[in-house]
Amino acid sequence: MNIGGIATKNNVFLAPMAGITDAVYRILCKEMGCGLVYSEMVSAKGISHNNTNTKKMLYVDEKERPAVIQLFGSDPKIMGEMAAVLNDYPDIDILDINMGCPAPKIVKNGEGSALSLDPELAGRVIYAVAENSDKPVTVKIRKGFDDEHINAVEMAKIAEKNGAAAVTLHGRTREQYYSGKADWDIIARTKDVLKNIPLIGNGDIFTPEDAKKMIEYTNCDAVMIGRGAQGNPWIFRRSVHYLETGELLPLPTNEERIDMALRHLKMLVDYKGENVGVREMRKHIGWYIKGLPHSAEMRVKVNSTSGYENMAALLLYMKSKL
Repeated sequence: MNIGGIATKNNVFLAPMAGITDAVYRILCKEMGCGLVYSEMVSAKGISHNNTNTKKMLYVDEKERPAVIQLFGSDPKIMGEMAAVLNDYPDIDILDINMGCPAPKIVKNGEGSALSLDPELAGRVIYAVAENSDKPVTVKIRKGFDDEHINAVEMAKIAEKNGAAAVTLHGRTREQYYSGKADWDIIARTKDVLKNIPLIGNGDIFTPEDAKKMIEYTNCDAVMIGRGAQGNPWIFRRSVHYLETGELLPLPTNEERIDMALRHLKMLVDYKGENVGVREMRKHIGWYIKGLPHSAEMRVKVNSTSGYENMAALLLYMKSKL
């Protein structure tokens, strides 16, 4: 697949997820066959203020490329200026504009999903970023803000008109957050109106079969996996293989799940330091061990354990009990 001249290995992508898709997890997913990885959303204002934590989020490892950095903001001037700044980051391959985040603090600032309520402003933001960026620019949107404001088709047209190289559509409204079912019909209708750029479908892909069904049902050019990838980087290898061959690879063994959690823990501690790495790893371990014997009891212990050695010992103990 090709996005604005950037070739991806396949058409199964990792969704941007705040607090989850840092460089470490992106590398793990890329190793498992993910075609394109997206960063956590990064504040354009944070970049403009030279915020240290924000700038750390712009790090891209060579092993994860091609990689996408997702920006959020609603001021066309700031978004355009920061897109120009990111031209000096050679490891960033694509810029994505977040117009889908449902989080209250983001929406309250007129950013994320709130931009769907002002399509004219959304268009100016996209144009400013595309005009100032040497990299391809993509846009992630939702079905609409709520049932009274369903405008994904309009927003996708605006994105294409203002220079976007691709659009990603999550088939839920902002009001739904992640509840209910994703509307794949709106993805199909949106695909029909985009004449020159690809559409990436997002929402309710938890298995390789789901990925295939979405592509067949909507005719979308690629699929993006979010919650289905939490604690499950294998979903990329399995989905790509299924799409290419029709064969379902086996699920990872319980031992493989623990081994991946151990490796993830070590990489995260090396990348972010022991205190931050162990703390951030707790949620990932909860996903890795979901459904395993004694997982509920182990989650309680994981959430009260500090220190790399203690956390690793806990995972090894769990592995010994499988």
